[in-house]
Amino acid sequence: MSGVPLRVLSYNVHGLRDDRAALTDLVRELAPDVVVVQEAPRRWRWRHKCAALADDFGMVVGAGGLPSLGNLLLVSLRVRVHETWCLRYPLTPGRHLRGAAFARCSVRNGQFTVSGSHLATDPAERPDQAAVWKEALSAVEGPLIAGGDLNEGPGGGAWRTVADGMVDTGARGGAALTFPATLPRQRLDALFVSPEIEVVRYQVVDSDAARRASDHLPVLADLTLPSD
Repeated sequence: MSGVPLRVLSYNVHGLRDDRAALTDLVRELAPDVVVVQEAPRRWRWRHKCAALADDFGMVVGAGGLPSLGNLLLVSLRVRVHETWCLRYPLTPGRHLRGAAFARCSVRNGQFTVSGSHLATDPAERPDQAAVWKEALSAVEGPLIAGGDLNEGPGGGAWRTVADGMVDTGARGGAALTFPATLPRQRLDALFVSPEIEVVRYQVVDSDAARRASDHLPVLADLTLPSD
């Protein structure tokens, strides 16, 4: 039996401070099955705001928001969410509290777990956050997708920690730079998958709409899940 196609988008939406119409139009045009969002609503009226964002995209909330400190997993109606959980990283006094969101899902006869996180800008605390996230990722059984803003590039220790044993969907993407959106100089945003997931296509979406929608460019991957 052939595998199951799945389109995944990972996107730091900059706290929804930019062109919301451009963001909405772009995501709807890309038509992902899953969106791994960083810097989603996490404070006052966060449930309403996360639901409104999902509705803008023609999707529903899978997991995240305040419990994962701004990491949000949105899914299309073809994706069924079976279980969700969140974690929070230890707080460094004076720094920003961060975490990760998880959802165990299925689409047709394919199973997968997706997780999203946004690691610290501080190079002193980022490795510890990466290690906590990696420990949680390693505990997941079956096909796994991890997306996030790692706040460092592939040469960094935190990036290597998260990527260990997984496939970097953008490894063959050439100059897959994602930040800043107006003139990308760094590759901070990534999608990793476990080896049993086939990477069919990878793209950093660099368009006028993407540059207006956020300060990061989104990362898009077409995947094939193993079928049951």
